[in-house]
Amino acid sequence: MKMQIDPFQLEIIRASFDSIAEDMALTLMRTAHSGIVRDSLDFSTSLCDAKGETLAQGVCTPMHLGSFYDAMRKLLEIYDGRIYEGDIFIQNDPYEAAGQHLPDIYIAKPVFHAGRLVAWAVALAHHSDVGGIVAGSNALGAYEIFQEGLRIPILKFIERGVRNQALWDMIAINVRTPDKVMGDLQAQISSCLSGEREFLNLVERYGVDTILDYADHLQDYTQALTRAELLDIPEGTYRFTDHIDGLGEKPEPVIFNVTITIKDGRAIVDWEGSSKQVRGGINPSFPFTKSSAYAAFRSLMKADVPNTHGFTRQLEIRAPLGSIMNPNFPAPCGARGISGYRMIDCILGAMAQAVPERVTADTSGGASIPTIAGYREGKPYVFCETFMGTWGGAAGHDGQNGLPHMGANQSNVPIEMIEMEYPIRIEQYGLVPDTGGPGTHRGGLALTRSYRVLDGEAILNVRSDKRDFPPHGLFGGKPGSSSWNLINPDRNRQVLPVLMTEVAQLQEGDLFQQIMSSGGGYGDPLLREPGMVLDDVREDKVTPGHAREAYGVAIIGAGRHATLDADATASLRADRRRAEARL
Repeated sequence: MKMQIDPFQLEIIRASFDSIAEDMALTLMRTAHSGIVRDSLDFSTSLCDAKGETLAQGVCTPMHLGSFYDAMRKLLEIYDGRIYEGDIFIQNDPYEAAGQHLPDIYIAKPVFHAGRLVAWAVALAHHSDVGGIVAGSNALGAYEIFQEGLRIPILKFIERGVRNQALWDMIAINVRTPDKVMGDLQAQISSCLSGEREFLNLVERYGVDTILDYADHLQDYTQALTRAELLDIPEGTYRFTDHIDGLGEKPEPVIFNVTITIKDGRAIVDWEGSSKQVRGGINPSFPFTKSSAYAAFRSLMKADVPNTHGFTRQLEIRAPLGSIMNPNFPAPCGARGISGYRMIDCILGAMAQAVPERVTADTSGGASIPTIAGYREGKPYVFCETFMGTWGGAAGHDGQNGLPHMGANQSNVPIEMIEMEYPIRIEQYGLVPDTGGPGTHRGGLALTRSYRVLDGEAILNVRSDKRDFPPHGLFGGKPGSSSWNLINPDRNRQVLPVLMTEVAQLQEGDLFQQIMSSGGGYGDPLLREPGMVLDDVREDKVTPGHAREAYGVAIIGAGRHATLDADATASLRADRRRAEARL
């Protein structure tokens, strides 16, 4: 029989769980060796109960929100009766280990108290390389998972405190950057040790039975709170279709078709009608598909819903086997993140019909991942980053600049860190004027970044999107601008696909420029306050010509000395309205 729950103590214990997961994240960030983990923050940490159900997650990557449970359930199924104190597990395979893609490696440590398994500390990190046919292991041109790198089933990395040295050696010899990969794995272990230590401190303070009872109640409380939030959304069926441009030089659009049913405090997300799995590395594993849906719905909640497994109980995710969202083995998954972003965009597009005030117009489409790799003094290097990002306009404000997609709370690598560690110089990094989707509230501006190769030859691989299908606007808002990948834009300009199935060769002195897509607009552009357009012109976000064309606003001069011509603006907008009425 469970004890009587004190709501104040429940909040204290909940906050303690959150603090443990956050401290795990800080430990991982501070001890990581690679830029993709340390600077881009492409990782997540979780505290789970003995059943593998999440109790708290560090504020890192929301698209990992629901992924821990499937991985832990698989681990517990395979190792039932063979989990000991001092064990540490490792896994990454999407098919045999309920993983996401091969660069995302889980490290999981069981937490024991008085010989009893009471919790798990789990750290997931995106590694700079796990082998395969492309440096960085994001092989968009792969047609089976065997080409993407080292597949790790659920294994004991450490057993009863003793390293499985053969496994450590096998991983190190199969990756291009063993110092970074093995360093990051040890950072993950340190993160889990931090979680174990702090959870046991909590147990010593309150008693193990109290902590476990409150943990169970927290799951039920989260489920009840989620149900209440879903009851606050108008019941109905909502649909939306979105796209990924497609792979390679002759892309074929990949269709994302979602039907969402809200009824009785539950949500059903059904991907029937979407594209089949593709011959390329953008197929997400089904655990990742579920996790992306959880992230989208979590962003719609007004209440402070705990990041526990209980949140997922009110959501049912469906995807036909063999579809892009639920591929059959051995479909490649290396660049599955782009599909996760698009699933979130698609879900939010549908939910804009139900709760328009909670949803922004479309974003820049998630992280682009440029990878530049080569050899310097005989030693391989692999530079990759999650380059973000811009949001669409919202009901109450313009789209924000320089923020990650809500599916991934990650960061652009500082210029100084790139130039210190790699033979690369960043020659441009900033916002692109006139790119934000016009609207009553403008979409955020596109970002651009240029990378100059300084030493020897290198290969370039890029994962990006939203050129043929730019970010959509909402409620009369216009689309954002398209994305571009260019080599030597100032000489012998070469345009690259958004999703490269073959790497490009770079020579010393070559320049790669990436221009991201921008955010879509929200609401009718002709309803935008002329003073807001003037402010944009003064801040060089919008040129006077674009102000006139997109918003019907007449600006005299440019830059900080620009002024508004109110009479000409009224005339322009009246003419525009009459023209629209005739259509």
